[in-house]
Amino acid sequence: MDKNKSKYVGVRITDEQASILNRLQEDSKLSKTELLLKGLTFLDEFYSLGLDNRPLKDELNALEEEALRYAAELKKVRKREEAIRDLIQQLHSVDRIVDKYHCEKSALIQILLEIQAENNWLPRHALMWVSERLGVPMSQIRHISTFYKAFYLQPRGKHLVRVCLGTACHVRGGTEVLDRAEKALGIKVGETTEDMNFTLECVNCLGCCALGPVMAIDSEYHSNPSSKKLKDLFAASK
Repeated sequence: MDKNKSKYVGVRITDEQASILNRLQEDSKLSKTELLLKGLTFLDEFYSLGLDNRPLKDELNALEEEALRYAAELKKVRKREEAIRDLIQQLHSVDRIVDKYHCEKSALIQILLEIQAENNWLPRHALMWVSERLGVPMSQIRHISTFYKAFYLQPRGKHLVRVCLGTACHVRGGTEVLDRAEKALGIKVGETTEDMNFTLECVNCLGCCALGPVMAIDSEYHSNPSSKKLKDLFAASK
């Protein structure tokens, strides 16, 4: 055993491990013994609930992986504990929506719509939680969420930018409007800006052909906006 290693509660640890423990102590404002006791308390609760037994342990691990995947999908660099806290908040939100409909399987589509309204898309962990709460197979939920075009399974920006490329808009310069929008946002069709503010899409009709070529930012419509106008509009929407 390396005598240069620190001894801590009967166990020798490296200088790096000691540094981590010191940071934990500084961040939590607790002594090392208080940290250990807090950790033991959590372990006691963990074991007493049977969470160390499969399949609960496997499901907990799967949810932890989902938390990290969710953070990555939203382009957020998160520590594991921060990602898990974010996931917990998301699942509480899903619980609230499911409880609102009294766990009725017949309300599945409405539940998914409300989850999407809060998140701008349907995160995988939210679908997993709905499946568990309603007793509906995940395969069925995936089928519904992919069948209806109203649902999105990929992260979307806070604002949806839609450029019409239907016949009326196309012949009047719809592709030029799209090109300006792509340059102003720095993304291509189907992509989302790094700050998660805008998602760019093309549609076949926005229902206002007389204004063509037309583009919409959420529910606001703009007829043949110039490059400068687009930059101003996107800046004002942030």
